[in-house]
Amino acid sequence: MTKTGNILKVAFRALARNKLRSLLTALGIIIGVACVVAVVGIGEGARIQAENQLRSLGTNFLMVLPGTITSSGARAGIGSSSKLSEDDVDAIRKEVSTVSYVSASIRTVAQVIYGNQNWSTSIQGAQVDWPLVRSWNVATGQFFTDQDDHAAAKVCVLGQTVVTNLFGDEDPVGQMIRIKNIPFKVTGVLESKGGSLQGADQDDLVVAPYETVRKKIMGTTAVGQILVSAASDELVARAQDELTALLRQRHRINKAAGQDDDFIIRSQTEMIQQAEAQSHTMSALLWSIAGVSLLVGGIGIMNIMLVSVTERTREIGVRMAIGARGRDIQAQFLVEAVALSLTGGAVGIAVGLGIERTVARLVGWPVAVQPSAITLAFFFSALVGVGFGFYPALKASRLDPIEALRYE
Repeated sequence: MTKTGNILKVAFRALARNKLRSLLTALGIIIGVACVVAVVGIGEGARIQAENQLRSLGTNFLMVLPGTITSSGARAGIGSSSKLSEDDVDAIRKEVSTVSYVSASIRTVAQVIYGNQNWSTSIQGAQVDWPLVRSWNVATGQFFTDQDDHAAAKVCVLGQTVVTNLFGDEDPVGQMIRIKNIPFKVTGVLESKGGSLQGADQDDLVVAPYETVRKKIMGTTAVGQILVSAASDELVARAQDELTALLRQRHRINKAAGQDDDFIIRSQTEMIQQAEAQSHTMSALLWSIAGVSLLVGGIGIMNIMLVSVTERTREIGVRMAIGARGRDIQAQFLVEAVALSLTGGAVGIAVGLGIERTVARLVGWPVAVQPSAITLAFFFSALVGVGFGFYPALKASRLDPIEALRYE
């Protein structure tokens, strides 16, 4: 057997003599590597999920929300009072050339009843451009018309969650439901959208004509928000600037005089940046945990190897007496340390992949297995073994053979 083969044989035999101690020593490496693999996979999955959810909002999406207002020197919170109006919606439609679709929007929560079934859900008042802004197609039936909106007709389309809870397997198109004891005819069912960035079920809603919801359900004149679709990706920023200028002009807001906008415009780009910032924060936290675990695991390896050097001092003396050189002893202990860390790394990779699959199965969150993350984790586990195993190996190689043979 070659010298390298002998070194490996002795190293693995020494580790096998204390299986439990070896396992506990490698535990820190296992946790650290599992964190590295899991954080990269889950973080990439979170990014993909966020992008998919943002795409589900619509094409080139812009949202105009009520902003802060100032009264008698006191500033109210965002959305505390809406100064958005239907005239603003008409002006955007007519005067902003970079906008393709516009819809006023208003929302409330109400009990919806069909037969002996009932369901509390979101009631969305919208105009005919709403499915075009949101890129939300009708699966069966049809969306209501502009004439329905102007006439405040009592018609609606349902999200998939509402259909499931009220109708089960029955076709809802053409059926009558009641919203706040007002009868509505179901004209269509929307395609499924899934969850939002905040985790809410986007399919849990009823969409009815804006004027119907405003007059017959809510009894208000305020516009909750204005949903806008820019003509193209390249025109989103320009459309946002033009919307800002138009609304400041219509609401007589003088920025030079220090007046606050009474509206807020959010774009998909801003939402993506916010989602990425949250993802980066979570990734940084998990990377910190992984780093601490690897550090603790490395210290554990060094500690156990130092103990092993002390326990095996006489054995080291015997090996040196029969011809083993210092670098052979050093290589033996270094191989033990690296074997511990690599074994921990391999187990950690398996655990990390298991965590990814568990997350995907339990919460329906896509995860992306990154080969680079597995390679990086394995590299770091080897680096920890070499880094923290070097000193004990060096100490073992510098023992005096005569003193080692006398050691009890």
